[in-house]
Amino acid sequence: MTASSESGEVVEIPDPDRSSPGTALVIGVGLIGGSIGLALRARGWRVLGRDLDEANLVAAMELGVIDAVAANGPVSADLTFVATPVGAIGAEVERALLQTEGLVTDAGSVKSQLAPLMKNPRYIGGHPMAGSELDGVAGARADLFEGRTWVLTPTGETDDEAFARLRGIIVDFGAEVVSLPPERHDTMVAVVSHVPHLTAASLMGLADARSDEHRGLLRLAAGGFRDMTRIAAGHPGIWPDICAENKDAIVVELDRLVDGLGVVRSLIVDDDREGLVELLSKARSARLALPARFTRAEELSEIRVPVPDQKGALAGITMLAAELDVSIADIEIAHSVEGDEGVVILLVESLQGARLRDGLAAHGYRPVLRPLDGDYDQ
Repeated sequence: MTASSESGEVVEIPDPDRSSPGTALVIGVGLIGGSIGLALRARGWRVLGRDLDEANLVAAMELGVIDAVAANGPVSADLTFVATPVGAIGAEVERALLQTEGLVTDAGSVKSQLAPLMKNPRYIGGHPMAGSELDGVAGARADLFEGRTWVLTPTGETDDEAFARLRGIIVDFGAEVVSLPPERHDTMVAVVSHVPHLTAASLMGLADARSDEHRGLLRLAAGGFRDMTRIAAGHPGIWPDICAENKDAIVVELDRLVDGLGVVRSLIVDDDREGLVELLSKARSARLALPARFTRAEELSEIRVPVPDQKGALAGITMLAAELDVSIADIEIAHSVEGDEGVVILLVESLQGARLRDGLAAHGYRPVLRPLDGDYDQ
């Protein structure tokens, strides 16, 4: 069926057998928004879609990405994902906070500009570190986020229950959630996402220019070149906004990259074999040390942390875990029936448990650690 957003109608796809945990609104039904829609629908959510491009909405309906087209005015939604281009996210978040009553998050790769909006406890910034060479809703996949990192940027104003609920939904997508302050997110993403994309584009441009001189050059492109330049196939239209919104962090990291390439150039010019091997060895060790996800319950330990029963307590703990490079597999909040103190229960990789326990203790918390099949360790 179709729906007219101008008339305010919402048209449903009948599906009486599917029980729903709630209604979600996805604003921007492209690759990421479409994948969010599919992931939500696969878990029983009723999903409404909104997009400036009517063709996107038609395609989203045909592909089963959304159940219905949302009206332009107020919408009854328990959860809203804003997945528009970066430059439009702020306005859409403000609109969602006015026109819906539920949680609001986004999928943009820049967060500092949105920090003032995070004073509203219903809005939690988000960024799924996932993508595809395919463009638009036609490339959407329900499993796009499985095994990927999804950053959330809670603040001191974030409601703990809201954060725990949103985190649980995202973990259910198969993603690993990392909590970071908005400004730190932007610096780190410049290093691991923005600058790599611009570097891949530059390398691809270099090879393309040289191919005019050597027609067979690109036929020689082997696995290493293809791996390094794969992300250059992403949609170029999103990058002017990203570079504008995160300009300061990107420029700083580009300068560091240029300096690093200068060091490599000097090592080669000077025929410094020992220095070159040392640099490459350090890079190899760092690459091999990239973290992998844990998969078995016996690899997990539980940490119980008494906390004040107030906003922002959970955000502080999860951001400390990110600072200490500790992955949190699950979170539960146990509220006290008396008094104003609750308990945050964390499941973490056993090898990282003592690190987080000690870090929490150093920040004034009173954590208790135990393996899932063992005794508590103060």
